[in-house]
Amino acid sequence: MLKLKTNLADYPVTTALREGRVSSDLVELDFCGPPQAHNGFKAMLREGAYDCGELAIVTLLQAKIYGKPWVALPIPVNGRFQHHCAGFNRDFGHLDPKDIEGRRVGVRSYAQTTGLWIRGILQHEYGVDLDKVTWCKVGEGHLLEYSDPANVEQLPKGSDIGQMMLDGELAATLQGVDLPKDPRVEYLVPNPFEAAKDWYAREGVVCINHMFVVHERLSRERPDVVREIFRMLVESRAATAGGVPAVYPPIGLEANRKGIQLAIDWALEQKIIPRRIAVDELFDETTAALVA
Repeated sequence: MLKLKTNLADYPVTTALREGRVSSDLVELDFCGPPQAHNGFKAMLREGAYDCGELAIVTLLQAKIYGKPWVALPIPVNGRFQHHCAGFNRDFGHLDPKDIEGRRVGVRSYAQTTGLWIRGILQHEYGVDLDKVTWCKVGEGHLLEYSDPANVEQLPKGSDIGQMMLDGELAATLQGVDLPKDPRVEYLVPNPFEAAKDWYAREGVVCINHMFVVHERLSRERPDVVREIFRMLVESRAATAGGVPAVYPPIGLEANRKGIQLAIDWALEQKIIPRRIAVDELFDETTAALVA
């Protein structure tokens, strides 16, 4: 049996796989990555620390641009609407989305996937000129080859962007579930959950956070193993307690094509990738053909 070092967090759709309720006689996935998978992305890309696992879609786009040997499987393991992922402290005055122009806004890292999506929403739904915002980051990107745009500011090590927003040092933050649990915090996008439903009704896209990827050598030499991993991911998803939410990224290349294309378009607009790539470049002959 082939044993693969795997970086995959515990989500509802991966729980059955991680707990061994979905298994294989062909391959064993050694879940040796950190509890928060994004903490393993650097080691995955810079050191080849894993054979397979999840990768943020923005990081996947950059990896492909910079020639890293990873191939996507057409199955997101993490995704959600992002309209609620920006907040501000109402004690310093109300902010409409365009009010962040000319101000400092915090984000974990500029190339973080949550940041990509909420910035794209602010630009395309609310007319925000992203170039007029100073994006203040605490972390670095996952690839050494990448450099942030000129309007990105590196905060001192150990900075807490949530606290800086509460203290008025930052006008707002893009933090997703990490927004401070404080009654003074208000969503930057008005009525974000209703806005997300309206957006989905128009666009038919649920924002992809992380895709599952394998090393291209594995896909080239052991396509049977790649197909088996996909089967296990699909079965684990089907075994999700309470069922997979009705609004969740789908399975399959064509079903995800629009969402991936949107990520590419917005990553190019936001200077996260230096050139446009095609959706199909993220897959190979084996993985593009995978269907549930």
